[in-house]
Amino acid sequence: MTEIADIYLRKILDSRGNPTIEAEITTVSGGFGRACAPSGASTGIYEAHVRDCDEAIADAKIKLLPHLLELDAADQFGFDEVLHEVDGTENLSGIGANVAVALSLANAKAAASAQNLELFQYLGGNGLYQVHNTPLPLGNVIGGGAHAVDATDIQEFLVIPTGAGNSAEAVFTNALVHKRIKEILVARGKGCGKGDEGAWAPHISDLEAFEIVKEATDKVADETGIEVRMGLDVASSEMWNAEKQRYVYKTGERTTEEQIAYLAELADQYDLLYIEDPIQEEDFEGFAAFTKAVENRDTLVCGDDLFVTNAARLAIGIEKEAGNCVLIKPNQIGTLTDTFETIQLAHEAGYETVMSHRSGETTDNTIAHLATAFGCCLLKSGVVGGERIAKLNELIRIEEHF
Repeated sequence: MTEIADIYLRKILDSRGNPTIEAEITTVSGGFGRACAPSGASTGIYEAHVRDCDEAIADAKIKLLPHLLELDAADQFGFDEVLHEVDGTENLSGIGANVAVALSLANAKAAASAQNLELFQYLGGNGLYQVHNTPLPLGNVIGGGAHAVDATDIQEFLVIPTGAGNSAEAVFTNALVHKRIKEILVARGKGCGKGDEGAWAPHISDLEAFEIVKEATDKVADETGIEVRMGLDVASSEMWNAEKQRYVYKTGERTTEEQIAYLAELADQYDLLYIEDPIQEEDFEGFAAFTKAVENRDTLVCGDDLFVTNAARLAIGIEKEAGNCVLIKPNQIGTLTDTFETIQLAHEAGYETVMSHRSGETTDNTIAHLATAFGCCLLKSGVVGGERIAKLNELIRIEEHF
């Protein structure tokens, strides 16, 4: 029933108008799975390697797809093992991480479809995770850094509707914060352009961004009675100047110690629930020092570029007590099996996990299912925009099953 009968790869557009890869897999019983590879603007140096779409597809048709036909789609480990065997590299530069992740996720969706299951049910039904609820949405409302030109130094100002009672309420609460921020920006005479992920990208300082988001979340809390907490994606690797050994902001430069003190102060001042990549991607010790600096708070100190969804790098972080949370991006590591192994290691060590989109996205909604199936506490998927709401609306649909 789940034997693979057909595989097709095509080149499509992502949300930035760049090419990416979409995979389709069909089983002998008619089970069907389709998945797309996203792409990032702020990428870690340890991420799996992406290949040119045309070249990767042409190579895959000859060198890879014949090895996948007639495999059992229900054997996800076996499918992903073949991807690695044919690739023959440590970073998927042989077949390309964009080919690998699209095929791996499409395979899981085909197996689920063949068994008349939703993907979250299929993946969450193996006893490892008892799926009872959906994650809260983590939404980008003001952005700068690598996602928007001449905006804030900090890449993302995020909101989390911690007081929401269900997914629909949470999704609409984040959308309301996004609207209130526009109103505040207009009242202040600021432009309201958007960055890659649909966040507002005004020409303002980090300090003004904090003030605006705080004003908006307070307004929404007063209107709805729903508490909304703030978070950040600092994307500090983008700020790090290795030659100077400093974090370079428009307003000046900071040593690692000064960066830690600055962000810890912000965590206290704005009651930050979530801080992603406060320290650059090669500094486990600095990351650990920041984690210790906020240990008396409930702040999630999340590693993205530090861990790149890689179990080996996460193991180093666990040993050094760097962070307490891991951002999960399947395309960083290339296969569903590798993604799950990283999530499992994180949870065993007491780390929280956050499933995440990329700045270059498609309307593929797979990560909403993965976040639910694998017990992630948050789903980072933006607030507005067709490729972002595809995930959020799917979260609402998933919750209807509980």
